[in-house]
Amino acid sequence: MKATFLTVFFLALTALAFAKPIRKADTRCYELRVYYPNPGKYEAIVDRFRQYTTKLFEKHGMENIGYWTPTDGREALYYILAYPSREARDASWKAFSNDPAWKEVVQKTKANGKLVAKVDQIFLATSDISPRLKVNQKSPERTFELRTYTAAPDRLNDVLARFRNHTIKLFSKHGMTNVIYWTTVEKDPSTQPKLVYLLAHESEAAGKKSFDDFRNDPKWIKARDESEKNGKIVEKVESVYMKPTDYSPMK
Repeated sequence: MKATFLTVFFLALTALAFAKPIRKADTRCYELRVYYPNPGKYEAIVDRFRQYTTKLFEKHGMENIGYWTPTDGREALYYILAYPSREARDASWKAFSNDPAWKEVVQKTKANGKLVAKVDQIFLATSDISPRLKVNQKSPERTFELRTYTAAPDRLNDVLARFRNHTIKLFSKHGMTNVIYWTTVEKDPSTQPKLVYLLAHESEAAGKKSFDDFRNDPKWIKARDESEKNGKIVEKVESVYMKPTDYSPMK
C-alpha cells in the first residue's frame, strides 16, 4: 500500500510539473480611437501625440498599446489604449482632461486652428479565442491589419467558433501573426457585438498574399462551407492596413 501511495504521489507531482499554467483572462477595457484631422492639420495631430499626449496618457494610468496611420494615404490616426476597467478608463480620462499640462498643450497646439475634426471611439473586450497580447516591436517593423466582422443576425457565436476551430490556426499557417481578438462593447445591450481583430504582416503585399493563399486553402474552404450550411454567418468585413508611427509601442 505504501509503495502504491508513493507511486501515485510522484505521478501526481510529475503531472503538475508538466501541466500548462492556466492563462489568466485579459479582463482589461480596450478602446480604439480614430482621429480625423481638419484640413492641413494631420501632421500636427500626429506630432501632438508624439510630443505630449502619449506621455500624459501614461501619467494618468492609460496604457498605450499602439498608434498607426493607414497605408492607403487617408489622413487618420488609429490608436488603442488599455485600462484596468471601464470605471478606471472614465476616471483616467477625467483626470487627463482636467490636467493643466494638457490644457496648456491644447492651447499651444490649436493656436492656428483646431486640429481634430472628428473622433471615432469603440470599446472592446478581449475574446476568449484571442492569444495573449504582446506589445512588442519587431525589426524591420511590421504592417498591421485591423479587421472588423459584422456577423449575420444571431450568428456571432458561429463566427467565433469558426475562428476558434479553424481560422486562427490557418492564419498562422499562412504567415500571419494573430495579435489580438476582441468583441465590441455596444451601448445598447440588445445590439449584437462585432468581432474586431488585429493581424501583423511582414508588409502589406505579404498580408494580401497570405490572404490569397488562405482563401484557396482546401481546409479553409471546407471549414467555411460547413459553417455556412444554414446560410452566411458574416454580413460585412472591413479591413484597414496600417503602419505604426515612430512612437508606437507596438511595431
